[in-house]
Amino acid sequence: MQSLSKRAEIDEKYRWNLESIYATEADWEKDFIAVAESLPGLEAFKGKLGESGKVLFSCLQRQDKLMLQMEQVGVYAHMRRDEDTTNTPYQALYDRAMGLWSQLGAAASFITPEIVELSDEKLADFFKQEPQLELYRFALEQIMKMKQHTRSAEVEEVLAQTWEVMSGPSNIYDMLTDADFKFGTILNEKDEEVEVTHGRYISYLESQNRRVRQDAFKTLYATYAKYSNTLASVYATSVKADIFGAKVRGYKSSLESSLKPLNVPLEVYSNLLETVNKNLPTLHRYLRVRKRMLGLDDLHMYDLYVPLVAQADRKIPYEEAVETVVKGLNRLGETYVREMATGINSRWIDVYETPGKSSGAYSSGSYTTQPFILLNYQNNLDGMYTLAHELGHSMHSFYTNKNQPFPYANYSLFVAEVASITNEALLTDHLLGQTTDSALRMYLINAELEKFRTTLFRQTMFAEFEYETHRRAEEGEALTPDLLNSIYKELNVKYYGAETVVDEEIAYEWSRIPHFYRAFYVYQYSTGISAAAALSKQIIEEGDPAVERYLQFLKSGSSKYPTDLLKMAGVDMTTPRPVQQALDHFADMVDKFEQMSLQTV
Repeated sequence: MQSLSKRAEIDEKYRWNLESIYATEADWEKDFIAVAESLPGLEAFKGKLGESGKVLFSCLQRQDKLMLQMEQVGVYAHMRRDEDTTNTPYQALYDRAMGLWSQLGAAASFITPEIVELSDEKLADFFKQEPQLELYRFALEQIMKMKQHTRSAEVEEVLAQTWEVMSGPSNIYDMLTDADFKFGTILNEKDEEVEVTHGRYISYLESQNRRVRQDAFKTLYATYAKYSNTLASVYATSVKADIFGAKVRGYKSSLESSLKPLNVPLEVYSNLLETVNKNLPTLHRYLRVRKRMLGLDDLHMYDLYVPLVAQADRKIPYEEAVETVVKGLNRLGETYVREMATGINSRWIDVYETPGKSSGAYSSGSYTTQPFILLNYQNNLDGMYTLAHELGHSMHSFYTNKNQPFPYANYSLFVAEVASITNEALLTDHLLGQTTDSALRMYLINAELEKFRTTLFRQTMFAEFEYETHRRAEEGEALTPDLLNSIYKELNVKYYGAETVVDEEIAYEWSRIPHFYRAFYVYQYSTGISAAAALSKQIIEEGDPAVERYLQFLKSGSSKYPTDLLKMAGVDMTTPRPVQQALDHFADMVDKFEQMSLQTV
């Protein structure tokens, strides 16, 4: 049986450089203690923020200093845990960091309530008294705008103390699915016994051998079905936490509580669902092409990921993927490419899957550190695109941290996926421009179609699931395993059922989506790909002017509301137009792909 290499067996150059944050855990401990011992200094400002602009500025500066240090402590502990989620000392490190985050939140909880108690006139006078307070003008405007949702200092302190408890469902889910779950084994194409893991699952679904695809599919979901009662309870608790947070702050719904602080209109969410639903016939047309090309009488859920152009399927080692991605992003300019390449060589990236390593991929880091990327790299096109995707996140963070003061360095979730998906679009354009081989071109267009299917359509389906589960829970309905399975199965029937056999096992897929523990996050993949489609088109067609607007967007962090940042870059997400334009692009690609497929018959 093929087994994963142990972490110690992986060459250092393929492991991220967490020692650049703390050379030893003793150094981490010093910062941990320093934050803990500094909390009383922040709390000393309690009840005094209305005294003068100087006092308010001093308090905000003290808070920033603590947040900077705490952020570094937290990301180090988080990434150490994710190296091996079965490592109990790292679990303890992470738990301690989360506990300290909660303490810091409680210590700072008086700040927002005291600020919203200031009159507009008094705050304006504070700006005159203390010119340095200008740094926080936009941040303070955001706080004042949320005045009706801010509670008293006492209530805010209690809410801050609940943060660690409220994150419990997500932590339980991670430990259960990453550390405890064992999915069993299947026989691969060579009849060798291989383990089914998070990282390998999609590669099995991409197998040209249908038996392998079906076995992997059934094996994986058998485990999720076995624990469906536990997983439903964990998810239901997470939804209840979302609803509690919304109610206690006076929001009409948990959806509003997620969107309103970012000044994102609720119509952005509803426009997305409505626009995608109107265009489902285009998805169904693509699925008909897929079924015909695979030569199947019935298209099953485990047939959705296999590449349709087998002769163009090839292994892409990590080094080749790096080289291709760097070349593919040349349109963003020499400086961008040079800084990205330097980052890769500075061990930003933890490359390969190892036992106990957290599944999936993400970009992390803090204002005071280099960016970091967790991968579970597989030697295929999807692995290369994941690399490009996460580098988009990291370069966004790199430019934001380099150009914004700390208060505006954390860009919002609404724009978080734009840079990553723009990277993917530019990579596709580069690859298509490098080959005249019809099979490879078909392969790349198929990959682009799959990106839209799995990002714009599938993530919108996820968003619809989140909307429905939160709506039902807000109306008092219990989120039982049967109900969750039913909601998810019906959505799959709507999105895929016209051309696909919706297998019973897919009803459990909701329980393997970790993003559901960050409520109303997934819709931003769909809005992100829509914005990225528009921006990448501008970059390709306009050149330097569009690149300059785009780089300015990357440098802007959270210095403006997210929809305003995108308008500055050239996209208005408050209208359905970008989503429809992206879907029109998908329809055009389906036309091209279908014509090419008929010519090869």
